[in-house]
Amino acid sequence: MQCTKKIKEDLFWVGSSDRRLALFENAYPIPRGVSYNSYVLLDEKTVMFDTADKAVSEQFFENVEYVLNGRPLDYLIVNHMEPDHCANIAEVVLRYPDVKLVGNAKTVTMIKQFFNIEVDSRTEVVKEGDTLNTGKHTLTFLMAPMVHWPEAMVTYDVTDKTLFSADAFGTFGALNGNLFADEVNFERDWLDDARRYFVNIVGKYGPQVQALLKKASTVEIQTICPLHGPVWRENLGWFIDKYQKWSTYTPEEKGVLIAFASIYGHTENAAQALANRLGDLGVKNIAMYDVSSTHPSVLLAESFRYSNIVLACPTYNNNLFTAMETLMNEYEAHNLQGRTVSIIENGSWAPTSGKLLRAHLEKMKNMTVLEDSLTLKSALKEDQAETIEKMAQAIVASLA
Repeated sequence: MQCTKKIKEDLFWVGSSDRRLALFENAYPIPRGVSYNSYVLLDEKTVMFDTADKAVSEQFFENVEYVLNGRPLDYLIVNHMEPDHCANIAEVVLRYPDVKLVGNAKTVTMIKQFFNIEVDSRTEVVKEGDTLNTGKHTLTFLMAPMVHWPEAMVTYDVTDKTLFSADAFGTFGALNGNLFADEVNFERDWLDDARRYFVNIVGKYGPQVQALLKKASTVEIQTICPLHGPVWRENLGWFIDKYQKWSTYTPEEKGVLIAFASIYGHTENAAQALANRLGDLGVKNIAMYDVSSTHPSVLLAESFRYSNIVLACPTYNNNLFTAMETLMNEYEAHNLQGRTVSIIENGSWAPTSGKLLRAHLEKMKNMTVLEDSLTLKSALKEDQAETIEKMAQAIVASLA
């Protein structure tokens, strides 16, 4: 049975959700699943905006056939060539042999790389600012290179002021009957997944996201139709502000993330002692995570969220503890910057983790490492309470 959603009088969601997939891109846990959004516009010419992942292709095509109701498909606009959105292009061509594929020059190259179909004769190549008239609607195309692939673009419906935003403004999470963000408690139930999605998928490309946001600011947008997650038709400014912060590496919140690695619990004890003192000093926004039991995608997202980070790590084989090393590599790979960092190191005979953490941080932009730090020789001692106090006071001062 079809499972479509009506967005506007002539615009329909024809996507589907996958609740069986464990890892998005075979890398990021998605316990709440994910949606693959595709849209069909019924004008004098019919238009599909992107396809869907192979995993949901049966439902996807049932939805498309229902909405088209016997009409041919005139255009398939390819905003993004990642397989979770483009996997059904060849099947679309087989089912609708007269369809025109619309994309930029890099899109065409990638279609040829992914599929063994004849491309050139059925492709309409567009560039920045080009338009496509489908009858009542006029569509214009804005290039969005490296958000987060080089061929990415977005499509703006001038008539209905709708932005088909590709991977921008998306989020992890399957759709549970409500298509629109204003139908759910987005801040409570979706924001963490939206942040984790952005940071891990697009976070490295902050300047490119900024370039897209500047283009988007030149047009009036009433609806945002992303390729994952809910459609936005109200309170767009709130979500756009999140993207503004994330893409400029601006902390969302004044607060302290404490990420600790601990082998036998002694480093964790020191991290807890610092957290307790921060609480005593009135800091209310504190988050603590064990890096060994928390997926790096969560730690990275939380690091984008908070203004201050405490890294507590034992020395392990004269290097960083492995899970902390992974986190530091994620920081560098995703371009985290502009945070205030405090360090707790441990080493029973040769503590070097502090030096190694600083070496990673020196490779990153605008990272302030507070001078007050703590070195443990196996376990925290009572005579180090003053050091904990100085660290806590320095963190509180930096939060002001």
